[in-house]
Amino acid sequence: MKVQLAERAGFCMGVDLALQRLDKVIEERPGEAIHILGPIIHNPQVLERYARKGVIIAESPADVPEGGCVVIRAHGITRQVEQALEERMVTIKDATCPKVKKAQILIGRHTRDGRCLLLYGEADHPEVRGLVSYAHDEAIVFGSLEELEQCALERDGRYVLAAQTTQDRAMFDVIAERLEGAQALDVVVLHTICDATKERQREAMAMAREVDYMVVVGGKNSGNTRRLAQVVADQGTPVVHVETAAELPMEDFMDVASVGVTAGASTPRDLVEGVLERLGSL
Repeated sequence: MKVQLAERAGFCMGVDLALQRLDKVIEERPGEAIHILGPIIHNPQVLERYARKGVIIAESPADVPEGGCVVIRAHGITRQVEQALEERMVTIKDATCPKVKKAQILIGRHTRDGRCLLLYGEADHPEVRGLVSYAHDEAIVFGSLEELEQCALERDGRYVLAAQTTQDRAMFDVIAERLEGAQALDVVVLHTICDATKERQREAMAMAREVDYMVVVGGKNSGNTRRLAQVVADQGTPVVHVETAAELPMEDFMDVASVGVTAGASTPRDLVEGVLERLGSL
């Protein structure tokens, strides 16, 4: 059986930077309790490793002791949470992905004149909650074109369209084209989807068309990993989404000639290598 690994499998730049910053804080503050506000990234295996190093996940600013140290996760936080942390006089180390930070700034800048934000993303995702908090006026979050079409947009309304950084670029382009074609709407389109996400998805789709089976490695709670599995499935290729090699359905590969492997942006290299090693044992 031939096994191919996608070139862009594993950590993206934003995740890599976030973990480097957390590692630096741990090194600079030996023996001190380090808090992260929510999971630093969406990968349970990585979180377990940091828990063993004494890193504590705080669910709210109130969970961080006054005068303590908190690291902001790669997904970013809301403006309200940041203000609450500042009021507690804690040391803030910001590990927000630069792409997410840029999206926050753009949304704040382009909604300052009262435009309503239309945000393509998962309403309950921490990155989306953070992005919405930067809107100066009303915000509408939708997860599909169908959801957007059910929204009662005002005739002659003024809007800003943006997206969660890990969303599907092709679908975002369709949504933007539909809104820009509506003559009664004044829409400013912000291109906030990360190029790395687009390239990862494009590479996975191309690989899916060349192999008999695909494996996507990464956290089940990772939005970008779930979407990666979905765009692969859309090609008609059998696909399985696993967190570790132990979850591989080995019986599925017995009569397979070729398997493609890719991984989400928050998946560490050793988990990918574990999958490759187990597949290689066939």
